[in-house]
Amino acid sequence: MSASSKSSKASSQQKEIYDYKTSHAVYGLGWSARPDKTFRLAVGSFIEEYNNKVEIIQLLPEHNNTGEESFQVISTFDHPYPTTKIMWLPRPDKGDKDLLATTGDYLRIWNVDEDNNVKLEHLLNNAKNSEYCAPLTSFDWNETDRNLIVTSSIDTTCTVWDVETAVAKTQLIAHDKEVYDVAFTKGKDVFGSVGADGSVRMFDLRSLEHSSIIYENKDSSPLLRLAWNKLDPNYLATLMLDDNRTVILDVRIPSVPVAELNGHQACVNSMEWAPHSSCHICTAGDDSKALIWDLSHIPKPIEDPILAYGAEGEINQLKWSAAQPDWVAIAFGKRIQILRV
Repeated sequence: MSASSKSSKASSQQKEIYDYKTSHAVYGLGWSARPDKTFRLAVGSFIEEYNNKVEIIQLLPEHNNTGEESFQVISTFDHPYPTTKIMWLPRPDKGDKDLLATTGDYLRIWNVDEDNNVKLEHLLNNAKNSEYCAPLTSFDWNETDRNLIVTSSIDTTCTVWDVETAVAKTQLIAHDKEVYDVAFTKGKDVFGSVGADGSVRMFDLRSLEHSSIIYENKDSSPLLRLAWNKLDPNYLATLMLDDNRTVILDVRIPSVPVAELNGHQACVNSMEWAPHSSCHICTAGDDSKALIWDLSHIPKPIEDPILAYGAEGEINQLKWSAAQPDWVAIAFGKRIQILRV
């Protein structure tokens, strides 16, 4: 994922970039974590109306791999409204159901069978009036206790769900305004959230009567995304509305960022920590760039990214594969690109 998009360790048989083009704008994007389903992704349409869809795509065997035919669609299912997030069951074990979760109007759990038929397993709604629901902005699936999912909503709440029983374990008012993103730390009890009030907050499932505000934006501009370091739960990243910076926080030193990444020339839309390294993070934005940063020298200023990739359009989504950490997926326009890093 250097400027030449080439990796010195790549074999001559394996490409550096795989391309997939759809008939619609895309936003939702999720890598399968199953070791027997490598290079399988779920892709959600972004159509500003009720009828949307999710495609499950699979990389074709190497000998069939030519140009736009890199991927085949192995399943498609209808989805009400665009997906705000897509995530497969994390750390799946042999014998686990092949589950996929999506948010939009509700949280939905889908089951993919061996023939790639998709069935709705659960529809989770905690509204007292079942005809009304506040749209869900995001969610996270707990990697330690995979029976837990936490969702965030524009109604200022976060809800922790029991996946098996499809019942809300707890719902709490998390922010003063809309909550835009939520994520568990490493471990099962602590999660963080960000929202329109410009704050990052932390919650502990063992004592939900208290929460900690660990960062507040000086100008109170909304914080849109939150990402915890996959290997070191002391570090997290957040990004702001219409801002080209990515802010890195250390929960042991709240309120003041330990680093700001300023390499983008337009607003940052997405970021992901490396699944296999505690000091690398990838960011992507409206400048059509995906950048990988090395944070091992914090608290020294981080001047430049160590790798850069230029796409052919504004990148609105980025996902780093946990099962194949050499690969990152980006979404822009009607295209998905899978990049070797």
